[in-house]
Amino acid sequence: MGYSMAATELVLAPVIPSNTARSGAVMYPIVRSIAEAFDSRSGDGTERRIGAFLVQNSFHVNLITSAMFLTAMAANPLAAQFAADQGVTITWSNWATAAIVPGLTSLLVIPFVLYKLYPPEITHTPGAPELARSRLTAMGPMQSSEKILFGTFVVLLLMWIFGNRLGVSSTVTALFGWAILLITGVISWDDVLQERGAWNVFIWLSTLIMMGTYLSNLGMVGWFSSSVGGLVGGVGWLPAFLVLSLTYFYSHYFFAGNTAHISSMYAAFLAVALLVGTPPLLAGLVLAFFSNLFSSMTHYSTGPAPVWFGAGYVKLARWWKLGAVISVVNVVIWLGLGGLWWKVIGLW
Repeated sequence: MGYSMAATELVLAPVIPSNTARSGAVMYPIVRSIAEAFDSRSGDGTERRIGAFLVQNSFHVNLITSAMFLTAMAANPLAAQFAADQGVTITWSNWATAAIVPGLTSLLVIPFVLYKLYPPEITHTPGAPELARSRLTAMGPMQSSEKILFGTFVVLLLMWIFGNRLGVSSTVTALFGWAILLITGVISWDDVLQERGAWNVFIWLSTLIMMGTYLSNLGMVGWFSSSVGGLVGGVGWLPAFLVLSLTYFYSHYFFAGNTAHISSMYAAFLAVALLVGTPPLLAGLVLAFFSNLFSSMTHYSTGPAPVWFGAGYVKLARWWKLGAVISVVNVVIWLGLGGLWWKVIGLW
């Protein structure tokens, strides 16, 4: 069941550009419904039957899939823009190519690790397939609007993958998909106006990009990179970059949200990494991957964290302990196996 949640996340992540939306609007209702179907509810002593495990599993696989695609988390394009400002071009394709091996490995390993560290009381669910089939039957066949939406997602995904070769930017692709849905009546203009979260992201990200650009233009990023570069320089780019990336990762204990961390630290740490000689695309991508994976540690780390923690299935101390372990496992997978994969594809 945990792997089913991971597979669902993997399918949805490339086309739902918000990890909070995936968790809150799609995955959370499903997980809660499954838990309650097995009589596991928060606040009545039955959390550990199955609900607590599913909550932790779903939270952590959400972060992994967010790290695997440029379009899987709202602030990922912000990191890509900051990288572009320093001459590092991150595309949908090179992001996904670099993330596919460590990402799939994490999706295989993390549910197993959680199952061993925080096992559910129910370990056999023969009724789950029948429950799924009955719910699908109740939903009925796909409507025409749902078929159009699915087709649009497929087209958008292909355009994001091959956009560079076709000369089509990711922004044009997104506008194209939006236009299809409006013209076909799948969504209305009122639906667009009511998407407060999307407008909020649009306004704040544009503001943060502008602020980040001006910080660079005014010399703050250059000053920071020179100062920190002097501290970690002289030992070779590889150990220096390991120190920088791990510092960037574990400093997330002090941040509430990915966007805040990326906007305040990504550009500066990337500048230092480049200064000490780290291959540009490797530095930009690793820091971008970590900008999602570092959210595993606390209950306030990213948008989905309060959603899952607020369900009440997992106590605070347990959340932090499991988060710390998962963070180490992810770091080992992404820097270890990921490092070998990046060598194969020529990132360093």
